[in-house]
Amino acid sequence: MPVIALESRLKNCRNVITLGVKPNFSDYSPHEAAMIRSAEKIYYPSTYYSDLFSSMNKKTFPSCHTYKYVQDKIKQTALFQLIGIPHPKTRTFFGTRQKKSILNHFNFPFVCKIPRGSAMGRGVYLIRNQEELKSYCGITKTAYVQEYLPADRDLRVIVVGRKVIHAYWRIARDGEFRSNIAAGGKVSLDFIPRQATDLALHTAVSCCWDDVGIDICRHDGNLYVIEANMKYGKEGFKAAGIDYIKLMEKMIENGDI
Repeated sequence: MPVIALESRLKNCRNVITLGVKPNFSDYSPHEAAMIRSAEKIYYPSTYYSDLFSSMNKKTFPSCHTYKYVQDKIKQTALFQLIGIPHPKTRTFFGTRQKKSILNHFNFPFVCKIPRGSAMGRGVYLIRNQEELKSYCGITKTAYVQEYLPADRDLRVIVVGRKVIHAYWRIARDGEFRSNIAAGGKVSLDFIPRQATDLALHTAVSCCWDDVGIDICRHDGNLYVIEANMKYGKEGFKAAGIDYIKLMEKMIENGDI
């Protein structure tokens, strides 16, 4: 039986048939609909179909648990705190009244983020004074505030299935506190500490995430999970000479995912 995917992530894999994401299921041809219904597992089903397949007990990759936390920093933080994952001090403030209490919990400087839907370093701000805080609070109803841990780099660890398949440093450019590649950061393949990859794997498994980039920073000798990215880029794979498509083909063939 062929391997079926909906999203385009695996469209170049020779052993995968990608059907696309059609919000109206009736838009799939009868043959396509039959393939979806009969498939033992659907790969990259999309956030929309992930819940639907979960309701009918059909397996997916990534898991429905993975999709539930895509670009949702609030839920990720709550889960980290619940499980006991090392995570910077972080609080969410809902509405105008709660936002007035931010300075009761944090001292300048601190980091504020757009809590949902942001990626690639967008919607992340270093807040150094009252004016910058006021400006941030004016663009979001919900304030997501995190302590600032000064560092010139962080570690992106990619976990697929239950394996660490890649890890690399993202080094911030001069004058930039964000290390995202999209914000000008560069990839480094220097020594990757085993303690960090173990923490990333522990985080992914504990959270039931099976395709995720875990971002980790080191501060004062301690490791902290900053956030999880389910829509991670491929720059780190290219820098290491890893063919992502062939890697995924092999993991499918071996039953790793």
